[in-house]
Amino acid sequence: MGAGQAARGRARRRAPHPEHAIQTGPHAMSDSAIPIPRECRKLIRGGALVAINSSGGKDSQAMTILLSRIVPRDQLVVVHAPLGEVDWPGTVAHVEATIPAGVPFIMARVTSGKTLLDRIEERGMFPSSSARWCTSDAKRSPIERELRRYLKANPRFRGLIVSAMGMRAAESPTRSKLAPWKRNSRNSKAGREWFDWLPIHALETPDVFRIIREAGQTPHWAYAAGMSRVSCSFCILASRADLRRAAELRPDLYARYAALERRIGHTLSPSRKPLPELTGIPVDPARASLSPTRGIRDRNAAGRQVTSLTG
Repeated sequence: MGAGQAARGRARRRAPHPEHAIQTGPHAMSDSAIPIPRECRKLIRGGALVAINSSGGKDSQAMTILLSRIVPRDQLVVVHAPLGEVDWPGTVAHVEATIPAGVPFIMARVTSGKTLLDRIEERGMFPSSSARWCTSDAKRSPIERELRRYLKANPRFRGLIVSAMGMRAAESPTRSKLAPWKRNSRNSKAGREWFDWLPIHALETPDVFRIIREAGQTPHWAYAAGMSRVSCSFCILASRADLRRAAELRPDLYARYAALERRIGHTLSPSRKPLPELTGIPVDPARASLSPTRGIRDRNAAGRQVTSLTG
């Protein structure tokens, strides 16, 4: 049985009534609860579409597990924005392997045909924490476009959508201030009512890994390889330790980033230190023109063993 079949087979669980809270906690899965906002509960009961935004990271994986237990499968859809060459190999396969049986999977691709590195070179600068156009261009806009199309093509949802995202308060001061539930006025138009929901906003990191483990799943392989977060392989928000580990795992892509920094005179890190200085890893100039995935073992690139489930 393939990884995807195994994941979907294990995901066939009896879903409790949407009114029930999801039990969880830092030490025991029953000492606390994730509440479902009253309006969200009403929308689920009324047959609204619930879209799970999955990046392939631990948070969206845990969120997928939890929502598949409280939302009817015929009201769920999983949407993923692939990041192409800058993504961790095997990410799409990992997302597919953890989708519950019977839930549609939408790929929200950038339509321009340009990669993130292409866009950075055009702009002459990397994104920043205050100008995260990489997120809006490569993730949010394509995802919203595809969800609008899906909602229009499925009139049974009556234009009602709950977009679930895996941001958590513990991740950063900025995310701690996010509202766990709000109406998205920008997308609520033309007979469409759109709400944004952060179901796991209150969870701590141990909760997230516990949920994944107790569901019989494994997180994305990059965590076991030493990364603390899974996003772009070289993220503008990554720690120095993560950048160094990414450079070890993906030397060819690392060389391309370093070459791009030199070419445009701008650094990925807001510290304004070039990658070789931050990581302490010298760059082989010859690698800058090579495939960005050559630094990953074949089994990781294929997304086979690394996305298999335990138990």
